Amino acid sequence: MVKKISSLLLLWIMVLPLWAQFHDPVSFSVSQKKLSESEFEIVFTGKAEAGWHVYSTDIPDGGPTPATINFDEQKGVEPAGKLTARGKVHKAYDNLFGMEVSYMENTAVFVQKMRITDATYSVKGYLNYGACNDENCMPPTNVEFAFSGSGKPAAGNAVAEPQKQKEKVADASVVEKEEKTDAPVIGGIDTVATGLSVADSVPSAVAGGNAVVAASDYWTPVIDELAAFGEDASNAADQAWWKIFLLGFLGGLVALLTPCVWPIIPMTVSFFLKRSGDKRKGIRDAATYGVSIVVIYVLLGLVITGIFGASALNALSTNAVFNIFFCLMLLVFAASFFGAFEITLPSSWSNAVDSKAESTTGLLSIFLMAFTLALVSFSCTGPIIGFLLVEVSTSGSILAPTVGMLGFAIALALPFTLFAMFPAWLKTMPKSGNWMNCVKVTLGFLELAFALKFLSVADLAYGWHILDREAFLSLWIVIFALLGAYLIGWLRFPHDEDEYDESGNVVVNHRTSVTRFFMALVSFAFAIYMVPGLWGAPLKAISAFSPPMNTQDFNLYENEVKAQFMDYDAGMEYARQQGKPVMIDFTGYGCVNCRKMELAVWADQKVADIMQNDYVLITLYVDEKTKLPEPIKVTENGQERTLRTVGDKWSYLQRSKFGANAQPFYVLLDNEGKPLNKSYSYDEDVNKYIDFLQTGLRNYKNK
Repeated sequence: MVKKISSLLLLWIMVLPLWAQFHDPVSFSVSQKKLSESEFEIVFTGKAEAGWHVYSTDIPDGGPTPATINFDEQKGVEPAGKLTARGKVHKAYDNLFGMEVSYMENTAVFVQKMRITDATYSVKGYLNYGACNDENCMPPTNVEFAFSGSGKPAAGNAVAEPQKQKEKVADASVVEKEEKTDAPVIGGIDTVATGLSVADSVPSAVAGGNAVVAASDYWTPVIDELAAFGEDASNAADQAWWKIFLLGFLGGLVALLTPCVWPIIPMTVSFFLKRSGDKRKGIRDAATYGVSIVVIYVLLGLVITGIFGASALNALSTNAVFNIFFCLMLLVFAASFFGAFEITLPSSWSNAVDSKAESTTGLLSIFLMAFTLALVSFSCTGPIIGFLLVEVSTSGSILAPTVGMLGFAIALALPFTLFAMFPAWLKTMPKSGNWMNCVKVTLGFLELAFALKFLSVADLAYGWHILDREAFLSLWIVIFALLGAYLIGWLRFPHDEDEYDESGNVVVNHRTSVTRFFMALVSFAFAIYMVPGLWGAPLKAISAFSPPMNTQDFNLYENEVKAQFMDYDAGMEYARQQGKPVMIDFTGYGCVNCRKMELAVWADQKVADIMQNDYVLITLYVDEKTKLPEPIKVTENGQERTLRTVGDKWSYLQRSKFGANAQPFYVLLDNEGKPLNKSYSYDEDVNKYIDFLQTGLRNYKNK
């Protein structure tokens, strides 16, 4: 088994660089299914890799790419109804587009019913669909089909003679265009069937003979040259797992400081050391206790994923009803942390487990003691675990909840082993007191803030518009200002302990500790930081939590990086005339991470200055639906493809010239179409992006 896993890992490492650049996560097959002598179905069956989903047919305008069927030829047959999606269709709210979208996972099936209108028939066309995961979107993709056969015309549904004549004229026109043979080729794109010339793609002032050669050079593949710069072979999924682990670990450290866990540490460690009478055995028992905690919480992560599945968790995290429920749950926990009431699991549960632990010996006894800790600490750890699981579920990975719970459990279990190994440290532990209640109340404020984040998703889903960006930011500003007031001592809750002087009188003007002062300083500063957002400031630090910018009614923000060209050949020719390098931005209207990069990275002033002043920025939308003047025939990987839209053209450019097909995809070129640096994909590290741009400038100057 180990040998098999090692072999699979080795194979995965070998193919990772290729996969990272050119990946086809969805494969479709097409079949014809006869329903009767006069009807049949065209069935498209797609298989999507884990984490990927294919959008359905009912996507509103302005959303991601919907599935559509297009006919190039219809003889003796006509559509009977619209293209329909079959199977399990999920619906979830998408924050980026501000709308509910429908999609299918694992298996996507689309069916078009056809009605036979003549004794013999032939039909030819293509399915166009879009697919995304949580990090990348594939460009709109075509699935070609062609079927012919014979049947019995449906009664009363024969095609009218004028319509037949119209089809014949259209077919004759297509045949005539396909017979042309002397049209030019642009970078591997055959313009035979199009009538599209190079001059259509470049400015008219440079559409002479030299421009034809230049445009052809622009399309020349540079896959090997790009690879020579050395692509980043780091696995984005691994990076995400480390972040998830760290998020879980930080959650575990916070849980340690709560009144439900901290007082238990010295009691438990002392129990193990006294029970064994042997320090070495006491350390072993404490370590076993810690391992048991890890096992319990990791099993919890596995059980949750096993019940729901990674994809179901991902869909659940954007479900409006679930977000309302989780918002209410966090509000209840926040009220509990503020001292309104105490939430605990039924005492009979913990008593039953505790009595079972006392009646057993050995490892089982220690494991049951750890399970008792998990039960009695639920009121403090429950909100942290719940929030952690919701956040990591959006990664789409089946390991994400488990990795997060592993980090949480290790942080929670570590002190039990360390204090057993070094019992003298127990004397230095801060005693339980008012500081622990401060931690609990602080968590209450944070839960209140995050409850609004989940309510925001539901608000967008139902279109209530009660929590648009201004309202959300106003509430967050008030919450963190109140948190600062609590930490500084201006605000107190019923269960905050009173402080007394030597005479037994309550101290009203008590001193604020240095720790609380700095925490209050951070909270006040964060509240002030959000104030400009009321007038449209991007607020990159909270872009993942606040509602999208398009919900803002009053917006003064204008520092937006805009492309100089939306056409590749025209932009390249302009760069040649100006003597400037080029940045190509392959993006899509349905690309979520493209918008994240534009908000988190392009909004940086230094990045914006470099892109606007030192480069010619060409943005190419691979899902642009504008029709080309005529379809373009190309041969790719030994198969003939037809490019029908502007997006098809730019998608083909990305695949054929750069060997990549995922967005966002940024590449730097000189004004002859040669790469200046390795490509760049989704990574919100601003410094790394600046280095990417500056390296391209240095290489351009060296040329």
